[in-house]
Amino acid sequence: MSGHPALDDELRAHLIAQPETILNDQDIMNALVSAHERKMGTNIVDLRGAAMDRLTDRLDELEDTHRSVLAAAYENVAGMNLIHRAVLRMLDPEDFAQFMQSLDGEVAETLKVDCLRLVLETTQEEINPAISRLGSVISTTPAGFIDTYLGQAAGPDRRKVFLRQIQERDADIYGDCGFWIRSEACVVLDLGEGRLPGMLVMGTEDLAQFRPGQATDLLDFFGGVFERAMRRWLS
Repeated sequence: MSGHPALDDELRAHLIAQPETILNDQDIMNALVSAHERKMGTNIVDLRGAAMDRLTDRLDELEDTHRSVLAAAYENVAGMNLIHRAVLRMLDPEDFAQFMQSLDGEVAETLKVDCLRLVLETTQEEINPAISRLGSVISTTPAGFIDTYLGQAAGPDRRKVFLRQIQERDADIYGDCGFWIRSEACVVLDLGEGRLPGMLVMGTEDLAQFRPGQATDLLDFFGGVFERAMRRWLS
């Protein structure tokens, strides 16, 4: 008589009737394979067991890849929804002052950034009083500042969107909120023929929110909508 306890009759009947119960449970299958290998001893090479180990590792890799793809897809959809909501917020104001106020208010909150600034290049030495009244959301800088700030040469091939982590913040852009900024997204703006370029700067305390290597297509779309709205206000 065997010293090992027999299976319960009801459980045994269930397993015989539905063997996929065991086959679909990875932990049980691993335990069965391990028990089989121990019974065979160490002098026998179990090619089937080795193959199963390789298939198990491959399955784990595929599952990790599947989770990564799903996470990336979810992140992309979430980002797209943020951009779409921000665009709708940006289209609500009925005058330029409200447009600028919403930029550093509802639009920044929708995009989940801590600071949002519009940089405009100018050849004038004195700041226009109308711009000053709009507050810190607008920064005026000398011509050529944007390309210098981004470290690129002027020309038709220059990049439009920059994502980077930063340590030293430019006070002319961020003002008092710059002390907390750890990463930023910079979107170069074409404000129309005969006008100097502009730049939309989004800053955040999160070091990982904007970093090189991330996709920029959604920010490129947002910048395209923004610069078209600016052209209408400036015309």
